[in-house]
Amino acid sequence: MLHSSLRRRALFTAGGAVAGSVALTGSAVAAPGHSTGAGPTPGTPREALEAILAGNRRFAAGHPRHPHDTLARVRETATGQHPYVVVLGCADSRVPPEVLFDQGVGDLFDNRVAGNIVDDLLLGSVEYAVEEFTPPLIVVLGHERCGAVSATLTAIRSGTSAPGHIGAIVEALRPIVTPFVNDPDGVELAVRANVRAQATALVETSDIVRESVEHGRTAVVGARYDLETGRVTLVH
Repeated sequence: MLHSSLRRRALFTAGGAVAGSVALTGSAVAAPGHSTGAGPTPGTPREALEAILAGNRRFAAGHPRHPHDTLARVRETATGQHPYVVVLGCADSRVPPEVLFDQGVGDLFDNRVAGNIVDDLLLGSVEYAVEEFTPPLIVVLGHERCGAVSATLTAIRSGTSAPGHIGAIVEALRPIVTPFVNDPDGVELAVRANVRAQATALVETSDIVRESVEHGRTAVVGARYDLETGRVTLVH
């Protein structure tokens, strides 16, 4: 597996080393000198999860620290990045990961699309991050009252089709949310089911992600953001 990993990394480093890349190791060692603003960059899945949940608690309590949001930080990361968390989140304007996790420039590798859906393009982006930065954590972040989930349930109930390319989102979510179409709490149940389904898809459809998880370098977790309170809770 090590040889296959090295061959894959060569795809991203052809023509010269990629600035900020971190070699794959079994212990997910953080890049030297990089910090989250409150100590060294978390190097394990547990440390990474604790760091972003602590940041969310600060945000929800109204006491964010706004780490790494200075011009000095911008200049520091201009030649390389070492994000310690990959986020697959919804494109909803009310759910910006850096804000709600109280993180800054260079801390999170964001991938956002309506419905936080894993498709080939999103999967390629996540795989790139896993190969290049060896992040200890991947978070699939859904949220309360997700419009993509709600629209899919509405389309199923009414038997109508979504206009334009919105239909692609509906079709991707349809098999996940259909079991909840007649439930009065269908949107909430479907949001949670979708988080779990997308987290599973990341591991089951990607050899790169699965290999990193199996070797203990990376963990994949699901989470839900509450629009009312600003709090993030894990989805099991």
